[in-house]
Amino acid sequence: MIAFVLFYILALFTVPAAGQQNVKATELDSIIISNMDQAGMVGVGAAVIVNKQVVWMKGYGYADQKKKIPFTPNTIMNIASISKTFTGVCVMKALEEGKLSLDEDINTYLPFKVINPNFPDEKITLRQLATHTSGITDREPIYSNSYHYGGDSPVSPGDFLKSYFDPKGKYYSRENFLNQRPGTYWEYSNIATALAGYIVEQVTREPLNKYSKRHIFQPLGMNTTGWFQTEIDLSRYSTHYDKQGDSLKVIPFYGLPTYPDGGVRTSVSELSAYFIALLNGGVYKGHRILKLANIEQMQEMQFTAINKPVNINPLTKNEGLFWTTKDGGKKIGYGGTDPGVKTEMLSDLSREVAVILFTNTSLNSKNLMKYYFKGIFDELFRYGYYIRDNKK
Repeated sequence: MIAFVLFYILALFTVPAAGQQNVKATELDSIIISNMDQAGMVGVGAAVIVNKQVVWMKGYGYADQKKKIPFTPNTIMNIASISKTFTGVCVMKALEEGKLSLDEDINTYLPFKVINPNFPDEKITLRQLATHTSGITDREPIYSNSYHYGGDSPVSPGDFLKSYFDPKGKYYSRENFLNQRPGTYWEYSNIATALAGYIVEQVTREPLNKYSKRHIFQPLGMNTTGWFQTEIDLSRYSTHYDKQGDSLKVIPFYGLPTYPDGGVRTSVSELSAYFIALLNGGVYKGHRILKLANIEQMQEMQFTAINKPVNINPLTKNEGLFWTTKDGGKKIGYGGTDPGVKTEMLSDLSREVAVILFTNTSLNSKNLMKYYFKGIFDELFRYGYYIRDNKK
């Protein structure tokens, strides 16, 4: 299997030029391939960013195993919850345009009311939606069953959200809310993110996919990135896989009505431009997507900014506005998990070394995924530090 995967390594873009760096890159290849082989990952793509520049980028294995199509840095894939950062940038852009406030009652912007029945007099704000402290919860199986397999979801965000929050709606329940006062308790919520994206649509009077294309994708040259299957080149779109024991299951294309929480489809190459912009005060190659002050506000750890005690689950980290810390507070950015998808987009706190990592395979064991995926991720960071420290 290792030899099989080795044969199909594809290096579309490799920057390190010094001899020592190339030796180190060869070692990196071996480690990545070994971890892929042990875990059963079909395809992997990754980039290492040092001092706001891509210094290494590569693909391994297959985007489509049956057709023997290699996985490259230009392969398009669902990136799951990293998409939330795009929704966050759109929220901050609408704020920049004076169309909304982070601390206003969200009902100011909505055509239906969102009220926590346990605290009917307490407002819910965009800041709370963006930091997962709104008291909105993803009720199962309603959320999981909203995934539409076979293509883009035929249900609009507005229709789904109204059915979830309107007391007369099909999916309304008191259980859609926590028995926690808004702004005082952390619980990760995809549906709250979808609501933030829908608010952007309401205040800008433009669909989120078009608004983000105009303000993010086009300025950054992300010409093959989109939110919907109908917006991307399917010839470059990766098949998604689920590893179950010795068998490998192909996962059909899917979409979801809450697409602002996880619908972006992009490549390692194009996501690198976006991540550099986020790490560089909103600028990439002279193109600014947000003012510096708004980038800084998005990336500020917001729990202290709320000025209220927040009960944080000990397994979670502080949240910015659709921005988070990981690895014990040592890294910043976002990650995502969905059927057939595992992604990370993280930087160290100095913003000197950053890594993007994709795989198109979900594994049957969380321990396997955590161990082997993290093994690749950690080695990429070590390589980034090696490049930084040996750059002449």
